[in-house]
Amino acid sequence: VCPVKHIVFTGNKHLTDDELKAIAGVHLGESLIAISNKKISQDLLKSPWINSVNVRKEFPDTLAMTIRETEPFALLNLNDRLFLIDENGKILEELQGNSVPFLPVITSDPAKENKGFAEALNLVKAMNTKGFTSEREQIEITAHNPHEISARLDGTVVKLGAGGYEAKLERLIRLEEDIQNMGIPVDYIDIRFENRSIVKPAVNKEAP
Repeated sequence: VCPVKHIVFTGNKHLTDDELKAIAGVHLGESLIAISNKKISQDLLKSPWINSVNVRKEFPDTLAMTIRETEPFALLNLNDRLFLIDENGKILEELQGNSVPFLPVITSDPAKENKGFAEALNLVKAMNTKGFTSEREQIEITAHNPHEISARLDGTVVKLGAGGYEAKLERLIRLEEDIQNMGIPVDYIDIRFENRSIVKPAVNKEAP
């Protein structure tokens, strides 16, 4: 009764319609009446890429699903393998091939360094708020220990430590303007401490 003639997905960008059909376990010709919206939703939500789903039966012959996908938030460098992760640190999938990182890269082991990893996620959120992620070509965050969080921003090492990232990033923006005006090459910038900032000039290692 009421065989399905059309399976329609909207909102999906990463997952294809065929992939979604396979995850949902739905097929043309099935009875629209017999299909369980709840089971389809449960099956679809097993995919890390799917944040929410709305399943509708449009009689007489259409099964419609609106998908809200998870947005990739950062890349996790785990043992020299890159994984796309969401804002909660959940792994979406491994990045294959020689892809150029297009998101901030966090070097950490969430299983062993969960506190440092959590701080790195907070730092990326602060960077998104301050526009760092759209303005910088390359962001690499090292997060083994929460109090030793550091980031390489387009080649410049910045020591940030734990917490207070929005205020620290504001200080960094002001420091970078001063450094640019002075025209000095920098080895690293240390903004871990609230009452002081350290800018270590790069040493010219070339022989005189």
